[in-house]
Amino acid sequence: MSKVSVVLNCFRRSRWLEEQISALDTQTIKPIEILLWKNFSENQFIPENLLNRLIISDCSSNLGVWARFSYALNCKGDYICILDDDTIPGKKWIENCLNSFKQQTGLYGTVGVNFGDDLYSWDKIERIGWCNPNNNIEKVDIVGHSWFFPRDFLSIFWRELPPVNLPMIIGEDIHFSHMIQKYTSFGTYVPPHPLGKIDYWGSVKGDNYGHSPEGITMNTYQFNDNLVTAGQLMGAFLKNKVDNGFKLKNMIL
Repeated sequence: MSKVSVVLNCFRRSRWLEEQISALDTQTIKPIEILLWKNFSENQFIPENLLNRLIISDCSSNLGVWARFSYALNCKGDYICILDDDTIPGKKWIENCLNSFKQQTGLYGTVGVNFGDDLYSWDKIERIGWCNPNNNIEKVDIVGHSWFFPRDFLSIFWRELPPVNLPMIIGEDIHFSHMIQKYTSFGTYVPPHPLGKIDYWGSVKGDNYGHSPEGITMNTYQFNDNLVTAGQLMGAFLKNKVDNGFKLKNMIL
């Protein structure tokens, strides 16, 4: 039986942590361990009853979305599942990912994105997964909200370091798929999310939790002396990757 480690993160939305743990407890294939990365925030509280359930790293600063992929190097499982803090998986999610991986080796996630251009234009993005159910394994440009992969893919993720001129609050999803594409013969995929069969989905409450005011996409940021949206930051990162060879499915480059 394959062993799966789970990595959670906590910044300002620890209120859903107990629900995440409950969803992991009911998985048809249960994780062997749960690691929690805590980016510093005054707005987080870990219930005492969970403290002995988790391997916790408590950071004194907000290191953004990339740090959890470094923290995942401590995992002992054959496979790793990283979940965003607003992502509650259906009870067959890990099983679904493992079965899909056996059919098609690659990086898996619960929301797939195909870009229409290299600027992350919202009106040109095609999304696949819990937000737009799919019956079959679908190849996509990137995945987000959840990432499932064999542990040795971490060496692919860290084959190149993130650009120092862009903030660490975005870009890890684009980077991972670019590294998979550049250094392997594998791809990025969304496992089946059959309509109405939410047990298989990687996120069962995305419509409710994904638009909370603390979310990255819901805020603006200082960048190069300007106030910009998360979409603009993501567009800058995507263009950086495309300029460095990332080939998008729907674009002729």
